[in-house]
Amino acid sequence: MIEVAGLTKKYGDLLAVKDLSFKVDKGKIWGLLGPNAAGKTTTMRILTGYLPATDGKAVVAGYDVFEQPNDVKRIIGYLPEVVPLYPEMTVADYLRFVAEIKQVPAAKRKAAIDKAVEAADLKDVRGRLIKNISRGFKQRVGIAQALIHDPQVLILDEPTIGLDPKQIIFIRELIKSLKGERTIILSTHILAEVTQTCDGAAIINEGRLMAAGTLDEIAASVKVREGAVLRLRKGGEEAASQMRRVSGVERVARADKEYTVEWSAGADPREELVRLVVDKGWGLVEMRSLAMNIEDLYLKIVSGGTAQ
Repeated sequence: MIEVAGLTKKYGDLLAVKDLSFKVDKGKIWGLLGPNAAGKTTTMRILTGYLPATDGKAVVAGYDVFEQPNDVKRIIGYLPEVVPLYPEMTVADYLRFVAEIKQVPAAKRKAAIDKAVEAADLKDVRGRLIKNISRGFKQRVGIAQALIHDPQVLILDEPTIGLDPKQIIFIRELIKSLKGERTIILSTHILAEVTQTCDGAAIINEGRLMAAGTLDEIAASVKVREGAVLRLRKGGEEAASQMRRVSGVERVARADKEYTVEWSAGADPREELVRLVVDKGWGLVEMRSLAMNIEDLYLKIVSGGTAQ
C-alpha cells in the first residue's frame, strides 16, 4: 500500500531525511518512531505531497507521490501536528467546508459529515464554536476532517500530543477502530503509542532508518544480551563474586537482592548457577531471562544502532 525507497530531503546544507526506505502493507497501522527532529514530520509531508523530495521515490496505493500528486491527495487523509482549524466556525460548519474543498459530492456531504462526526464522537459539540471546545475535542475534529472524504490511507502526525490520559486512550482506540479498512501511518516519539496502537514501526533518527518491521522483527535484528536475572533471599556480594567464577559468565551486576548475570554467546550456565545457589543456601526466589524491553530496544537503536 505504501512504499518509500531512497527518500532524501535537503534544506540547503541540512539533510533532514537520508535515503529512507520502508513498506507498509494494506490495512496495517504503522508507527514512524523517533526522537524529536528525527525527520518524521518531513517524511509525512513528503508522503502527503505537501513537500517535494530531493531524491528517492514514494508510492501510495500504486500512485507515485511525485508524478501523480493529485491522485495521492484524493486517497489520503492527513492530520498535521498543528491541526488547521478555524476557531470562529462551528464543528459542523468546519467539516462542511472541508468536505467541499476535498470535493466530496454535494449529494453525499451530509452523510460524510454525519459519518465523520460519529467516528470521532463529536455529537455533543457538533454545533459549538471550535474556539470553545477542549484540546481533546479539537484533535477529534482534526481526525474527523482527515476522514471526511473516506480515504484509503490516513497519515497522522503526533495524534495524541498535548492530550490528557483519558483523551489519549480515546484517540488510540479510535485509531485502532479504523484498522483494516484503512492503512494508517502515525508519527510519534512516544514508545507506548507504538506498542499499544501499531502493528509495526519504522524507527528513524537524524533522518536515517535505524530499524523497520514488526516489534518482534525489530527485536530480532538487534543483538540482545544473553543472560538471566536471579532474585535471592540472601547472599550479598559473596554470591555475586562466586557467580562471576562460573564458566561462561562475563558479567554480574547486583542491585540489592537481584543479580543480573550475562554470559558469552553459546554458553548457558543456568544449571550451574542454580546448583551454586542451592548448595550455598542463598534461597532462589526467582530466575527469569534477561529480555530487552521496548524502552531498552528503542534507546539501543537510536543511540548505537546501525542504520539500515
